[in-house]
Amino acid sequence: MTLIKSISGIRGTIGGSVGENLTPIDTVKFASAYGSWLKTDTNSDHPTVVVGRDARISGSMVQQLVMNSLIGLGINVIDLGLSTTPTVEVAVTLEKADGGIILTASHNPKQWNALKLLNNKGEFLNAENGKKILEIAENDAYTFAEVDDLGSITINDTYIDKHVDEVLNLSLVDVDVVKNAGFKVVVDAVNSTGGIAIPKLLKKMGVDVVELYCDPTGHFPHNPEPLKEHLTDLSELVVKEKADFGLTVDPDVDRLAFMSEDGEMFGEEYTLVACADFVLGKTPGNTVSNLSSSRALRDVTQKHNGVYEASAVGEVNVVEKMKANKAIIGGEGNGGIIYPESHYGRDSLVGVALFLTHLAEKKCKVSELRNSYPSYFMSKNKVQLTPGLDVDAILEGFHEKNKTEEVSTVDGVKVDFSDCWVHLRKSNTEPIIRIYTEALSQEKADQLAAETITTLKNIAGI
Repeated sequence: MTLIKSISGIRGTIGGSVGENLTPIDTVKFASAYGSWLKTDTNSDHPTVVVGRDARISGSMVQQLVMNSLIGLGINVIDLGLSTTPTVEVAVTLEKADGGIILTASHNPKQWNALKLLNNKGEFLNAENGKKILEIAENDAYTFAEVDDLGSITINDTYIDKHVDEVLNLSLVDVDVVKNAGFKVVVDAVNSTGGIAIPKLLKKMGVDVVELYCDPTGHFPHNPEPLKEHLTDLSELVVKEKADFGLTVDPDVDRLAFMSEDGEMFGEEYTLVACADFVLGKTPGNTVSNLSSSRALRDVTQKHNGVYEASAVGEVNVVEKMKANKAIIGGEGNGGIIYPESHYGRDSLVGVALFLTHLAEKKCKVSELRNSYPSYFMSKNKVQLTPGLDVDAILEGFHEKNKTEEVSTVDGVKVDFSDCWVHLRKSNTEPIIRIYTEALSQEKADQLAAETITTLKNIAGI
């Protein structure tokens, strides 16, 4: 069982002992710390916070704990109920709220939950503010409101529909051209809130939707991370239904992956590549992704005479660099699309709408679209951390062994070779080291990953 406190929020497994898991007491402490920080930051005794959750089993319990902690501080809450991460982000700005909390552990299994914290722009908090909240929680530095000053809860269950309409109104989304294409699409929403939002969007765009695991029960039918090995049911149904393609989202709907008509993965790295190709073809500009994302985005950006930049891993880092470089689209290679015309947050609904319009205009199969992009292959691995392991020393040792190559230490250690790269970093959300490699063939990417793991074990003496 695990509890991970970081500047980006608190994440843990349900049940167990206080301080070691995401128990009700830990939930109340952290929600209260966020609320206390928000009151100081806004200089208001009664700020407003939007709260929404994915469909995981613990969601209702955690949401009640969070909302009642906030009203105990005198904060007014807008309760979206079942929602998505990008929907909450959109709602914060439309409601002119002072902040937001999304209750989701993203791609983690069902025993996990988390509090993701937003500012008044509907964006994730920066490191400075996250650190202040951790300090408040550590010191139990909260003062609750007296009885006449308690906050209130207002229920608003309309925001998924509002979010869908906002996406359909984006300037590059062409509903008519998509309707004329007559697409048939299989959707795997891993029994979470994507099963509400994605079919709504597709049906409004005239798509024939085949639903797979779209009942938001929170009982995930497979590992919810949208990787090939977890999506055999989707692959089989796409072929059986003779669908134009399949798509899947993670439980909170900020990661998006497509599957070609032949049941093969389009590649979650290529979600952003395809959407960027479409956007840059209409409105030339710059792009940003993180250091662990494919070189294919760089290639596509340069094809459209734009400038590509890489940020440290983490949505807040991508957004910061996008703003600095005036990027018109960006995101992360895990299937996260950030399109500023909508908002500065990863949004699968935006990704779906842009991809559909792109495919309808291209008038080609999804496999053909994929083959039109540079072919890179990634291997994503992880090494479990053990107590007493000096991870920083291991990363420094890896850097030293590759010091004659192009090395970045902006976020962990990334080594760029002429035809491949490897990126090592400590996860912010799990007790692991992530190992990403990319090469011109899957065999080479896997080989580089295996060699890297061996090198790390040798450095660590294990």
